[in-house]
Amino acid sequence: MSLTDDFRAFALKGNVVDLAVGVIVGGAFGKVVTALVNDLVMPFVALALPSGDWRTATLVLRHAAEPKDDVALRYGDFLATAIDFLVVAFALFLVVTKVVRERGRGAESGAGGGNG
Repeated sequence: MSLTDDFRAFALKGNVVDLAVGVIVGGAFGKVVTALVNDLVMPFVALALPSGDWRTATLVLRHAAEPKDDVALRYGDFLATAIDFLVVAFALFLVVTKVVRERGRGAESGAGGGNG
């Protein structure tokens, strides 16, 4: 076999194609969840916090001559990232739970495995 034949056999295996589809769908799913977080969840978080622009919330530890050089904890950005992660993880949990449940139902009612 030539190098191109070997590569074609590798690239067209079911696992590689499934992985490629999973990466593409996962990227799209990530965009949907990010939009969900930014547009539907974060406005409620902003209402609960004292300042409206909470993503830029910082705690200055040491002031510098220039404000951009301050040593600060940027907890607003961290909070946004943590909430984004929690929503993504929860959405993924729901999807995986549904898939596992459906696979279980298919195995129970599938052909070849019965008492009979």
